Amino acid sequence: MAISHLSAIENVLAQMRAVAQAASSAAPKTSAASGAQDGFAAELQRSLARVSQAQNSANAQAQAFELGAPGISLNDVMIDMQKAGIAFQASIQVRNRLVAAYQEIASMPI
Repeated sequence: MAISHLSAIENVLAQMRAVAQAASSAAPKTSAASGAQDGFAAELQRSLARVSQAQNSANAQAQAFELGAPGISLNDVMIDMQKAGIAFQASIQVRNRLVAAYQEIASMPI
Protein backbone atom coordinates (compact mmCIF):
# COMPACT_ATOMS: atom_id res chain seq x y z
CA MET A 1 0.00 0.00 0.00
CA ALA A 2 2.79 2.43 0.90
CA ILE A 3 4.62 1.71 -2.35
CA SER A 4 1.52 2.49 -4.42
CA HIS A 5 1.06 5.69 -2.42
CA LEU A 6 4.65 6.72 -3.15
CA SER A 7 4.25 5.93 -6.84
CA ALA A 8 1.10 8.07 -6.96
CA ILE A 9 3.02 10.92 -5.36
CA GLU A 10 5.84 10.52 -7.85
CA ASN A 11 3.32 10.52 -10.73
CA VAL A 12 1.79 13.77 -9.56
CA LEU A 13 5.22 15.34 -9.08
CA ALA A 14 6.17 14.25 -12.60
CA GLN A 15 3.02 15.88 -13.96
CA MET A 16 3.78 19.08 -12.09
CA ARG A 17 7.36 19.10 -13.36
CA ALA A 18 6.07 18.64 -16.91
CA VAL A 19 3.72 21.60 -16.49
CA ALA A 20 6.54 23.71 -15.06
CA GLN A 21 8.82 22.72 -17.93
CA ALA A 22 6.14 23.50 -20.50
CA ALA A 23 5.48 26.87 -18.86
CA SER A 24 9.16 27.77 -18.87
CA SER A 25 9.64 26.76 -22.50
CA ALA A 26 6.46 28.55 -23.61
CA ALA A 27 7.36 31.77 -21.80
CA PRO A 28 8.67 34.50 -24.10
CA LYS A 29 12.36 35.19 -23.69
CA THR A 30 13.11 38.77 -22.75
CA SER A 31 16.44 40.32 -21.95
CA ALA A 32 15.62 40.44 -18.22
CA ALA A 33 14.35 36.85 -18.16
CA SER A 34 17.34 35.48 -20.04
CA GLY A 35 19.78 37.06 -17.59
CA ALA A 36 18.09 35.82 -14.43
CA GLN A 37 15.68 32.97 -13.81
CA ASP A 38 12.81 35.08 -12.52
CA GLY A 39 9.16 34.52 -13.14
CA PHE A 40 6.38 32.18 -12.33
CA ALA A 41 7.73 29.15 -14.17
CA ALA A 42 11.12 29.41 -12.48
CA GLU A 43 9.52 29.84 -9.06
CA LEU A 44 7.26 26.86 -9.71
CA GLN A 45 10.27 24.73 -10.60
CA ARG A 46 12.13 25.84 -7.47
CA SER A 47 9.07 25.06 -5.35
CA LEU A 48 8.72 21.60 -6.87
CA ALA A 49 12.40 20.96 -6.28
CA ARG A 50 12.02 21.96 -2.62
CA VAL A 51 9.00 19.67 -2.20
CA SER A 52 10.82 16.79 -3.86
CA GLN A 53 13.91 17.38 -1.71
CA ALA A 54 11.78 17.47 1.46
CA GLN A 55 10.12 14.18 0.51
CA ASN A 56 13.40 12.51 -0.36
CA SER A 57 15.00 13.73 2.87
CA ALA A 58 12.05 12.55 4.98
CA ASN A 59 12.03 9.15 3.27
CA ALA A 60 15.78 8.76 3.74
CA GLN A 61 15.48 9.70 7.40
CA ALA A 62 12.60 7.24 7.89
CA GLN A 63 14.59 4.48 6.24
CA ALA A 64 17.61 5.26 8.41
CA PHE A 65 15.40 5.12 11.50
CA GLU A 66 13.97 1.77 10.42
CA LEU A 67 17.49 0.42 9.97
CA GLY A 68 18.39 1.54 13.48
CA ALA A 69 20.82 4.35 12.69
CA PRO A 70 21.95 6.12 15.88
CA GLY A 71 20.94 9.72 16.50
CA ILE A 72 17.62 9.60 14.65
CA SER A 73 14.55 9.92 16.82
CA LEU A 74 11.03 8.92 15.92
CA ASN A 75 9.84 12.46 16.72
CA ASP A 76 12.12 13.99 14.10
CA VAL A 77 11.13 11.40 11.52
CA MET A 78 7.40 11.97 12.08
CA ILE A 79 7.75 15.76 11.98
CA ASP A 80 9.76 15.65 8.75
CA MET A 81 7.26 13.25 7.19
CA GLN A 82 4.40 15.59 8.13
CA LYS A 83 6.26 18.62 6.74
CA ALA A 84 6.85 16.79 3.46
CA GLY A 85 3.20 15.72 3.33
CA ILE A 86 1.96 19.25 3.94
CA ALA A 87 4.30 20.65 1.29
CA PHE A 88 3.05 18.04 -1.17
CA GLN A 89 -0.59 18.79 -0.40
CA ALA A 90 0.07 22.50 -0.89
CA SER A 91 1.65 21.81 -4.28
CA ILE A 92 -1.40 19.69 -5.21
CA GLN A 93 -3.65 22.64 -4.36
CA VAL A 94 -1.50 24.97 -6.47
CA ARG A 95 -1.74 22.53 -9.37
CA ASN A 96 -5.52 22.31 -8.98
CA ARG A 97 -5.81 26.10 -8.98
CA LEU A 98 -3.60 26.37 -12.06
CA VAL A 99 -5.68 23.80 -13.93
CA ALA A 100 -8.90 25.56 -12.93
CA ALA A 101 -7.52 28.92 -14.04
CA TYR A 102 -6.37 27.44 -17.34
CA GLN A 103 -9.76 25.85 -17.96
CA GLU A 104 -11.52 29.13 -17.17
CA ILE A 105 -9.27 31.08 -19.53
CA ALA A 106 -9.63 28.42 -22.25
CA SER A 107 -13.43 28.61 -22.03
CA MET A 108 -13.54 32.40 -22.42
CA PRO A 109 -14.93 33.63 -25.72
CA ILE A 110 -12.49 35.50 -27.92
